[in-house]
Amino acid sequence: MIMAGNSSSMSVEDDDALLLQSRRRRYLIVRPEKGGIWDLLGSALWGGEACKFLETNDHIDHQVEVLDDAADRDEVYRTASSWVILVSVIARKIISTVGKPMEYTGYALDFFLNLLSLNGGLSGLLLNFLLGKVVIPERGSATFISTIGHLDGRIDLYNKGSPAPDDHDQLVQLLGGQDSSGEPNRALMDLCVMASKLAYENAKVVQTVVSRHWKMHFVDFFNCWNDFQKQMSTQVFILCDKPRDAKLILISFRGTEPFDADDWCTDFDYSWYEIPKLGKVHMGFIEAMGLGNRNDISTLDHHLQSGGRFTTNRDQGNGDWQKSAYYLVKKKLKRLLAENKDAKFVVTGHSLGAALAILFPTVLLLHQEDELMKRLLGVYTFGQPRIGNAQLGKFMAAHLEHPSHKYFRVVYCNDLVPRLPYDDKTFLYKHFGYCLYYDSFYIEQEMQEEPNKNFFSLRNAVAVHLNAVWELLRSLTIGYTNGPEYREGWLSMCLRVVGVALPGISAHSPINYVNSVRLGTTTQHACLY
Repeated sequence: MIMAGNSSSMSVEDDDALLLQSRRRRYLIVRPEKGGIWDLLGSALWGGEACKFLETNDHIDHQVEVLDDAADRDEVYRTASSWVILVSVIARKIISTVGKPMEYTGYALDFFLNLLSLNGGLSGLLLNFLLGKVVIPERGSATFISTIGHLDGRIDLYNKGSPAPDDHDQLVQLLGGQDSSGEPNRALMDLCVMASKLAYENAKVVQTVVSRHWKMHFVDFFNCWNDFQKQMSTQVFILCDKPRDAKLILISFRGTEPFDADDWCTDFDYSWYEIPKLGKVHMGFIEAMGLGNRNDISTLDHHLQSGGRFTTNRDQGNGDWQKSAYYLVKKKLKRLLAENKDAKFVVTGHSLGAALAILFPTVLLLHQEDELMKRLLGVYTFGQPRIGNAQLGKFMAAHLEHPSHKYFRVVYCNDLVPRLPYDDKTFLYKHFGYCLYYDSFYIEQEMQEEPNKNFFSLRNAVAVHLNAVWELLRSLTIGYTNGPEYREGWLSMCLRVVGVALPGISAHSPINYVNSVRLGTTTQHACLY
C-alpha cells in the first residue's frame, strides 16, 4: 500500500513538473482557420497584422512569462506582420479548399494510368474493349502502380560497374558505408533514391520489387497514425539486404503524394515547437512522425520532453500513439539490430519523407537511444524541406558529421520543396548537413545551401522559367543521349509543360533525383566534357 501510494505521488509530481515545463515551452502555430478573406486582404493591402492567424504560449497562459525578453517579443510581433505568414495561410487555404477535388483527381488519374498500363496502352485498351477482355485495375494489388511510379517507371537498381543484385557479399561491400574522405557511397545513394521512390507504392508493390527485383529481404510496411490529421497518413517500409545475418537495414519514409492536400499543407506549414537544448522543430513533421498534436500541446511535451516515456495513464491507454511511425519503426529496428549483430541501418526519403528521415535519428538522439545511433550508417534525403532552426542544425552536426559525414542532403536544381519553410529573419528555418546540389546539367556541387534559397525571388524568376523550358527540351532528347532507361514518357513530359509555369513543382519530381544520382558528375569531372 505504501509503495502504491509513493508511486501515485511520484506520478502526480512528474505530471506537475511536466505541466510546469510545458508552460515554459515556446511554440508558434499558424492557424489558417482563424481568419477569413477580409483578414487576408487587410494584411496584404493595408499592412495589417497577421496575429489573428497565430497562436503562441503567450495566448494560452498569460500568467507565465514565455518570451524571455523584449527581443523575443519583438520577434513574435515581427512574425505577425510578415508577408511569409500570409503566403503560408493563403497556400494552405487554397489547398484545403481544393483538397477533395485533388483527392478525386488523384484516384481517377491513378485508375486511368493503371488501366492503360495493364491493357498495353491506349491501342491495347481499345482492342481489349472490343474483345471484352479489359483488365480492370485493383487498388492495393501488386500491379497497381502510383502516379509517381508512372512518372518514372524504373525499378531496378543501377548496376553499371557493380555486381549483380543477388551477389550479396559484393553488394554489401559496396553498400557498406562512406569512404574515408567522407564522400557519399554512390551505390548506397542509388539504393536510397530508388527506395525513396518506391515508398510511394502500396505494400504489395514494395514487397514485389524488393524481393524479386532487388533480391533483398522485405521486412514490413507500416501505415502510421497522425493524431492531428486523425488518420493513417504516414507510410514507411523496412528492408534488409538478406533474411539472416543481414549487414544492412534500410528504412524509407513516403514523401508528399501529388494529390494529397494534407501532405502539401504540411509542407507549407511554418508552425514550430521548441525543444530545450535541441532547437525549434517543424510541428507538422513532428505530427507526421506521430509525436504529438498541436490541438493538445501537452502531447508534444509528453513525447518530446519525457524521453519518449508515457507519463500519464491517458498516454498508456491511448493505443493510437503506439501506431505512430516513430514508435513502430523504433520497435522494429531494435528487434532487427538485436537479431543481426553486424547490421547497420540507413534512413531515407523524398520530400516529406526526407524530412521524416532526418527527424527520426533526431528524436532518437533526443531520447538518448545511444546504442541505436552507434549503428547508424547514414541518412540520405532527396528534395528535403527544412525541419528546424540553426540551433537544431548545430546539435545534429555534432552527431552526424564527426568523425565522418553520415547525413547527405541531395537537392536538384530549382526544386521548390528544399526552399521551404522560409529561411528569413522571421522564421530562421535553416538547412544543415552535407548538401549535394545538382544543376539541370546534372553537375554536382557540394555546398552548405542551395542557390536561390527562398525560391520566390523576382531576381531569379526569368532564369527559373527559362531553365524549365530547357528541362522540357531535355526530356525530348535524354533517351537518345543517355540511353533508353532515361527516356521520359508522356506523363513526365506533361509535368515538364506544367513546370514551364510552375518550375519549382516539376523540379521536385523523383525522376530528377534518380537521374542526378546516376548521371551526376562533379565539378572537377564536368570540365572534361
